[in-house]
Amino acid sequence: MSQHKASAELIAFPTRKPPGERRPRDLRIDAFRGIALVMIFINHVPGNPYEYLTIRNLGFSDAAEAFFLMSGIAAGLAYTARFLPEHLARNGLWHAVSPLWKRAWTLYLVQMALSACALAIFGLAYQLSGLPDLLTQNNMRQVFENPTEGLIGLPILTHQFGYVNILPAYSVLLICAPAAILLGIRWPRILLAASLGLWLITGLFRLNLPNYPNEGGWFFNPFAWQAIFVIGLLTGLSLRQGKTFFPRSRLLFWLSAALLVFVLAWKYVPGLEDFFNIQMHHLAEAGAPFIFTSHDKTYLAAPRFLHILALGYFLSQLAIVSRLSAHRYAMPLRLLGRHGLLVFAAGTVLSLAAQALMLSLPDALWLAWVLPLVGVAALVGIARLADAANTRPREPQSQVSTDSSSSALVRPIQSSSTAARSKPPAM
Repeated sequence: MSQHKASAELIAFPTRKPPGERRPRDLRIDAFRGIALVMIFINHVPGNPYEYLTIRNLGFSDAAEAFFLMSGIAAGLAYTARFLPEHLARNGLWHAVSPLWKRAWTLYLVQMALSACALAIFGLAYQLSGLPDLLTQNNMRQVFENPTEGLIGLPILTHQFGYVNILPAYSVLLICAPAAILLGIRWPRILLAASLGLWLITGLFRLNLPNYPNEGGWFFNPFAWQAIFVIGLLTGLSLRQGKTFFPRSRLLFWLSAALLVFVLAWKYVPGLEDFFNIQMHHLAEAGAPFIFTSHDKTYLAAPRFLHILALGYFLSQLAIVSRLSAHRYAMPLRLLGRHGLLVFAAGTVLSLAAQALMLSLPDALWLAWVLPLVGVAALVGIARLADAANTRPREPQSQVSTDSSSSALVRPIQSSSTAARSKPPAM
């Protein structure tokens, strides 16, 4: 494959290395996932001044969309090889499916642990402060006031606490990922069309998984959010096979840039936000579907969806992003990204503890400035400890594909036996 063709990838750039030479892993995957995790943590401590530095102030989407996109890319890179025909013929389908389902089960267990931690943190805060409002925060009222039904809803995932509700949707997506990968390997465009079709039908008919005992559905609706995950999955899947999916195009680049500038103007140019919101309201009154006329997060409304796609594509085409991601000062972010599940879980616990402390001490305004910084530093320290404790040996170069068209993978390509022993990144 020519160098020009190899460059036509959503998350990979051409290098000047000779054909056939092993290319370095794409550090942008870890760096961007680390950035998303930091922003999620900061946004999960409401009322702190650092919220103004997160992605949600750049447009309609936020770190959650970036998280799902990067997780899809990582899943495509990590699991695709097991579903290739030669691997299936040699090892069988279960060998390919089981790691994804085991990962989904791990996420479920982490979800249960985080839910228990959330109850313990706010219950302890109530005991120490005596503030009854602590028992009604983040959708916990049902458990504290109606424990029978509330505790039934937790393990069946129909009752989820605020700020502890990303993993259930991601678990569902991993359970369905084997079918998506099998379809994507043979007919990637059909997979994309089916995913976008499901997103559209979900928005038109308000499809969602049910809540219990509360009414309504999941905050992160997997029927809608699968669209971001699948786009990431197709990107990683194509890279894993040494192919391309999203072309490198000047037209797409400048369209993405124009959309980003337009959204910034919408949000910050005086008078434009009211004007465009009124136009959206008029469209809604005229009968346009609400997913095109709102910024709804549960159903991944089109403005949010288009914004994260434009932002992802725009950044992917800038060579300076690769250099910055590989810089030594970006090492903490890459560490966070490499240990995504651990960092996310630790960040959730720390953010909930920070919330409870700030609610218990409302006059201590300095907490909003200090706690997020302390929390981010703690997350970096946890990631460093996890990295030091990781005794998994490096893969020998003979086990890495020499296909020069597949530039910059998140994880080195492994043989089937090695892949079976190690845990591929799913988050």
